[in-house]
Amino acid sequence: MNILRRGRLQVKQDEDIMRFTSSMEADKRIFDADIEVDKAHVVMLKEQGIIKKSECSDILSGLGKIQKEGISALDASYEDVHIALEARLIELVGEDTGGRMHSGRSRNDEVAACIRIALRGELVNLMEEVHDLAATLVGTAGKHHDTIMPGYTHTQHAQPTTLAHHLLAHANALLRDIERLKGAYERTNQNPLGAAAFASTGFPLDRKRTTELLAFDSLIENSMDAVSTRDFMIESVSCFANLMTNLSRLAEELIMWSTSEFGFIELGDKYSSTSSIMPQKKNPDVAELMRAKTGTVHGALMSVLTICKALPCSYNRDLQEATPHLWRAADTVRSSTRMAWGMVETMKIKKENMRKASGAGFMTATELADTIVRTTGIPFRTAHHIVGTVAKTGKTPTLSLLDELSSKIINEKLSEKGLSEKDVKQALDPVENVKKRAVMGGPAPKETKRQIVVIKRKLVTTKGDINIVRKKIGSAAGKLNRAIK
Repeated sequence: MNILRRGRLQVKQDEDIMRFTSSMEADKRIFDADIEVDKAHVVMLKEQGIIKKSECSDILSGLGKIQKEGISALDASYEDVHIALEARLIELVGEDTGGRMHSGRSRNDEVAACIRIALRGELVNLMEEVHDLAATLVGTAGKHHDTIMPGYTHTQHAQPTTLAHHLLAHANALLRDIERLKGAYERTNQNPLGAAAFASTGFPLDRKRTTELLAFDSLIENSMDAVSTRDFMIESVSCFANLMTNLSRLAEELIMWSTSEFGFIELGDKYSSTSSIMPQKKNPDVAELMRAKTGTVHGALMSVLTICKALPCSYNRDLQEATPHLWRAADTVRSSTRMAWGMVETMKIKKENMRKASGAGFMTATELADTIVRTTGIPFRTAHHIVGTVAKTGKTPTLSLLDELSSKIINEKLSEKGLSEKDVKQALDPVENVKKRAVMGGPAPKETKRQIVVIKRKLVTTKGDINIVRKKIGSAAGKLNRAIK
């Protein structure tokens, strides 16, 4: 007999309807969280005098056995893990005892708490994985302050830079992703328990006690808001989508750089495949899949947003459909982050090819224009005109060519205004170009070394924050276990 339907509903659902309404597959992700929520709720019920100590003891013992059995031991005919778990508890300890566990509680506040607990674990793990990827990018960058390479805009050769500068750009983006994840964690780690269906309960619950026992940072005060909002899910999946966008940019560059046309890197064998017909091929399959899986996470975000759109307060069953998209997005972004870490950690860097590519495409044109401005005092826009005309000729810039063109454009020779052959030669040197760009955040080796120091400090702080969170969760688990004993 279904313990939920037996009172109000008399007609049994057929298998097709049960499959349509069931969330048991997705609920595998929150089984352990549900057990912890049940334990904390039952301990609080006993402490508040709502159930007897013996009843509390029997319920906790039954929950311990169910946790050891695992979710596969539950009756899958129930529509969700919460009712299946309660039904199993009643089988073990009887309805007179097991039927008291749900006092002062609804599935609405229960499922919201379970999702939040499971999600916060994913967020903490992801923060750590993004930290490790950023640290690997920084570690690699530290070996390549002087590795000259082309910088690109519009995928065209633009100006010389260094590999250190390029990798640090990705590291900085990841630091912002970590900050977003921290914010999502803070708004996820709030306790909805005690809200019941939406109007709270007449039982004298202690909401602060379950907040403490389950390591929530705070509670969601309004009981209607507590059960009906999934904004924490939307925010988290949004963070995942943003991170995947950044990872896909890195993936795209690894794919391009590993082509014969670029030849800047060679990806590790573990992260590559070969062709079934072309034996010479080494394909960047992992990076390509990471690029594609970005679409999966973006799709999850749109799904969650659309499901939650225009839902009236308070709880609606529609919300059940949002949760699988959350877990799919979490799994995808975490595995993609680990793949990115592995590819960066194991890739072979071809410094000579990068250096050779830096001599193509007149990438020193900007510095030549800047040098003309500094030495002659003419406006930058005029220097831009002269150097642009040089580029159009396709010839290597020389002082005599510059004089010839400036005579036509401004009716003066640049050499007569202070420009020397040495100035031109230095301006055309990619290494000198990079050295001169020592403005904060620039590619000059002196500046990239400073940037690494700053980023490493931020990573140390991030690691410390993660450890504090883990310690708090562990401490709360200890409190709950002591209360149970």
